[in-house]
Amino acid sequence: MSGTTRRLTTAQALLAFLSRQYTSRAGTEQRLITAAWGIFGHGNVAGIGQALLEPGSDMPYLQGRNEQAMVHAAVGYARQSGRLSAHAVTTSIGPGATNLVTGAALATVNHLPVLLLPGDVFASRPADPVLQQLEVPYAGDVSVNDCLRPVSRYFDRITRPEALVPAALAAMSVLTDPARTGAVTLALPQDVQAQAYDWPEEFFRRRVWHVRAQEPDPYELDAAVQLLRAARRPLVVAGGGVHHARAEDALRRFAERTGIPVAATQAGKGSLPHDHPCDVGGIGHTGTATADALAREADVVLGVGTRWTDFTTASSTLFQNPSVRFVGLNVNGADAHKLGAIQLVADARAGLDALTRALDGHRVAPAYPAAYGEAKAAWEERVTAAYTPGDEDARPTQAQVLGVLDTLVTGDDILINAAGSLPGDLHKLWRTRSRDQYHVEYGYSCMGYEIPAAIGVALAAPGRPVWALVGDGTYLMNPTEIVTAVQENLPIKVVILQNHGYASIGGLSESVGGERYGTAYRFRAPDGSFTCEPLPVDLAANAASLGMAVLRPRTVRDLREALATARAADRPTCVYAETETADTVSGPPPAQAWWDVPVAETATRSSAVEAREEYDRQVAARRRHL
Repeated sequence: MSGTTRRLTTAQALLAFLSRQYTSRAGTEQRLITAAWGIFGHGNVAGIGQALLEPGSDMPYLQGRNEQAMVHAAVGYARQSGRLSAHAVTTSIGPGATNLVTGAALATVNHLPVLLLPGDVFASRPADPVLQQLEVPYAGDVSVNDCLRPVSRYFDRITRPEALVPAALAAMSVLTDPARTGAVTLALPQDVQAQAYDWPEEFFRRRVWHVRAQEPDPYELDAAVQLLRAARRPLVVAGGGVHHARAEDALRRFAERTGIPVAATQAGKGSLPHDHPCDVGGIGHTGTATADALAREADVVLGVGTRWTDFTTASSTLFQNPSVRFVGLNVNGADAHKLGAIQLVADARAGLDALTRALDGHRVAPAYPAAYGEAKAAWEERVTAAYTPGDEDARPTQAQVLGVLDTLVTGDDILINAAGSLPGDLHKLWRTRSRDQYHVEYGYSCMGYEIPAAIGVALAAPGRPVWALVGDGTYLMNPTEIVTAVQENLPIKVVILQNHGYASIGGLSESVGGERYGTAYRFRAPDGSFTCEPLPVDLAANAASLGMAVLRPRTVRDLREALATARAADRPTCVYAETETADTVSGPPPAQAWWDVPVAETATRSSAVEAREEYDRQVAARRRHL
């Protein structure tokens, strides 16, 4: 090669390259890859590991305890950073690499950038097979890392040092593309990581990747405006794209000038604060009665940055107006066309601003905001009832735990959740105060996401109180990153809601005739019957053994004090709350819309027969929006 070169190993060159990549949006620049998570073994210890240790390395290192959890932490960081900064994750070959798959799928489903750098088997094959290598009889070039192909937005295997140059540039292009971003995988054979090469200095120059904000096409904009002008009962459904584009202010202006109500998906909740007159809460199976009633009667629905998942559409049973039409405002054309929508392919902020200008003062009839405002007030009364304990000295329900937390937080606090019954309760009940307070990962709804994601969020938002809300089943999936929080002295707050069983899936099982089978500890009594009892485990002791300060409130009164103490703590702190169940104490309002979980067509048990009859009744309301 001509020109100045620098002799480095492939791993050293990759880190030097990454340290010089920046993003830009709205005139603000920041570093793209700000740290690397790692667990070392053969396959990366003498490559990436040595490069991180080399003098002059400008890549901070974070030590993980579980490979999947490292990806979750990186995803939490990227989301909190507005997708403008991300983390890299390096692993050894074999199980270290395959442990990335779940985290990669979560990142890609949620359109959140993370760079995966798994070690791979020898490209030169001096010994074949090597330790942890999968032998594939029909393909010598396949390794376990190929499992990452379907869950990555970009995948490449770097079999020669010089191949890194185009692959690294392509990887950065995908990571910074609002429509394509997700998990990006560069599989690194362990011998290639350690090989030296004369790299062109141009490879290491400072690069700024502009995060585009695409303006809407004039034809698509005009079609959307005509539809919205003609609507009598329009509705906005705000998805995660509103947050990704920092379009919250644009949405507020649009709603205030048009009077159109705004419902939110799980990813879009907080697009408007809970007390904004146009905010009507969550939509879909876990939505509010207000939003779901509006959806059933809406004649035009503007979806902003949403993928229209089954929870949002109530498995295609929610939008029942025979003449309902959709407008899809989305940076991704594949999402914009869903539900037979008029496409408006654009950045959420640019698209909303263009719609506001083009509608030029158009507003819905005054009776419409008055009606949904009254319905919203009625729903808030139900939220208050669910939040309010009857006895301060009783054990709290799960909803009452949220109610106590609601009295303590400000807009600075960030709540993280992903799985179990908590996402539904939060979507229906939580009063979001700021655009980034509500961090519920419901694209993949991955048990075990919360604690590592809280670490990533805390790294991206130092000084802000970060809460990981987990059920007992979710906690058991992935508690190990507590050790990382202790090591890094990140004062995350973990709230374990202990109801002694998989209450969410148990409730679902019961509703479809499964009688909670396999969701609780069961033993056979002398008469042959089965009894369910809690297991003799102590999750609070487990959290303490991993280094957390642990508080054990017994009553609502104790809980109030414990949550306040945790919020003020300067070290990782756990609040272990045993909760009363909705079977014995009033819980949150039930689901306001259906969700399709198929029920057996033939069964002998009456519970399953009755569940199938209800299923047939609900599925009859499904429709395809074409």
